[in-house]
Amino acid sequence: MKIISSIDELRDQLRGQLRTVFVPTMGNLHEGHLSLMRLARKHGDPIVASIFVNRLQFGPNEDFDKYPRTFHADVEKLEKEGVYVLFAPTERDLYPEPQQFRVNPPNDLGGILEGEFRPGFFTGVTTVVLKLFSCVQPKSAVFGKKDYQQLMMVRNMCRQFALPTEIIAAETYRAEDGLALSSRNMYLSEQERAEAPALYRTLNEVAEEVRQGQPDIFTLERDAMARLAARGWKPDYISIRKRIDLQPPSAGDIAQAEPMVVLAAAKLGVTRLIDNLEV
Repeated sequence: MKIISSIDELRDQLRGQLRTVFVPTMGNLHEGHLSLMRLARKHGDPIVASIFVNRLQFGPNEDFDKYPRTFHADVEKLEKEGVYVLFAPTERDLYPEPQQFRVNPPNDLGGILEGEFRPGFFTGVTTVVLKLFSCVQPKSAVFGKKDYQQLMMVRNMCRQFALPTEIIAAETYRAEDGLALSSRNMYLSEQERAEAPALYRTLNEVAEEVRQGQPDIFTLERDAMARLAARGWKPDYISIRKRIDLQPPSAGDIAQAEPMVVLAAAKLGVTRLIDNLEV
């Protein structure tokens, strides 16, 4: 595996490759990330991964400086997965001058859910993804469904900018007890880790109510948040949305069995966890 930090060197290395599959990450790789690499292998060759902790998507009071960085262990894992190139730019490599041109996501998607609780987050995400796509120029790229809103944002951005990159969605990789794997899980104490699967169980309870045709969406969401709060969580949202655009469903949508997704974000101690479940 070649480890490259320079954009020019990366482009030289990939020149003439027409089936490149790209998996962008922020490092601290776990089995969920590695499952993305395995899915990528089914969609093209070579596989290019990136590791870059993107300052632009962190708010002023978020964990940019504390975000776990495990570069040497990550390299070993990627080599075992047959990754061809690891693009690992420094901030100076990717942002040699202040990034004044940025992607401005539409408010009806970028200003809700995660966008409401993390202002500027999706501007940072879409800006760095667009720049990474410009560097790698992949035929396809793999994103996990755990970050459901991010996946939709990147897909919409590619469509509207007519980018020649297909976005492949990977199912959420879970531990045996249902907890979605995340780099931030390492912040959990032993007691919190035992409690953490309650988020996924709550999503399943809400999804089952939706499947049974429960029309009172507001009550389902409110009661689910109350159940988590009673267990010591601090929920930001549990929200039932239409898969097509992440807007709240109408009574007609529910009656016609419009495909839904239940999304959640909640703090357990100091750790903010997100998850979702398609209905």
